[in-house]
Amino acid sequence: MEVGLNISTSAAPGADPVADARKAEELGFDFVSASDHPCTTHASYETWTMLSWIAAATTRIKVATRVLGVPYRNVAMVAKMAETFDRLSGGRLILGLGGGYSDEEFRAFGMRVPTAREKVDGLAEAIQITRGLWSERSFTFKGRHHHTEEAPLEPKPGRRIPIWLGTFGPRALAVTGRLADGWIPSYSFAGPEEVKAMRERVLAAAHAAGRAPEEITCAYNIAIRVDEKAKPDAGTLAGSTAFLSDALRGFRDLGFTVFNLMPVGDGLDEQVERLAREVVPALR
Repeated sequence: MEVGLNISTSAAPGADPVADARKAEELGFDFVSASDHPCTTHASYETWTMLSWIAAATTRIKVATRVLGVPYRNVAMVAKMAETFDRLSGGRLILGLGGGYSDEEFRAFGMRVPTAREKVDGLAEAIQITRGLWSERSFTFKGRHHHTEEAPLEPKPGRRIPIWLGTFGPRALAVTGRLADGWIPSYSFAGPEEVKAMRERVLAAAHAAGRAPEEITCAYNIAIRVDEKAKPDAGTLAGSTAFLSDALRGFRDLGFTVFNLMPVGDGLDEQVERLAREVVPALR
């Protein structure tokens, strides 16, 4: 069982993502992660740059993109960036990818808005290009959305960098089962009953592709609130540490072996401390 912690991309006065990541490392979390929303109305850091800074300021903890919007960046360049990040961090990158959530972000930054189908197909092509560049001396790929032409990428990764996908729809879940190393849906978008059926789709696609189910890490991204007086909220798991521990163990029984926790509400520092000292040990 591995447990990660969300690091906010907020660049508001007083925000210190590096200090937050160092604290997560001290408290024993296995990884930190951050979402990718480059176009915001509030002050925010660019995710890849922020996580690179975090990796340079920590020593043990793994670092995950949760998840990079594929259409925002050239996929071959991301493959190069990921190899460099992983090498310089000592093999600590988890490369999370997604199709790009907000159409408004595409419009605001002057990018063409992909259709839902194009997002899924482009995500599949991105994984194929990334793995090809990481493994072949010269890689050519001619897809509908992305391509390379006799592209070398050196050095090659020193290990298999895990690629996790944040997917929900049937076609995207099938891509996850066929091609990805991990799946990281969000509790706010897919509750326990929904996520159970989605996981079955992922594993069925993996089986059809000749893969073993254990090849795919199932991680659950959960907005969480440590608060004995919290009222029920469909998008947030809230309650006492005993209640939260029981709920997370229930998700483990559904097949999730990794949790990414996103504390919300007041007293975030205290919540992180309580999660680390009262909830995480109960899971392990």
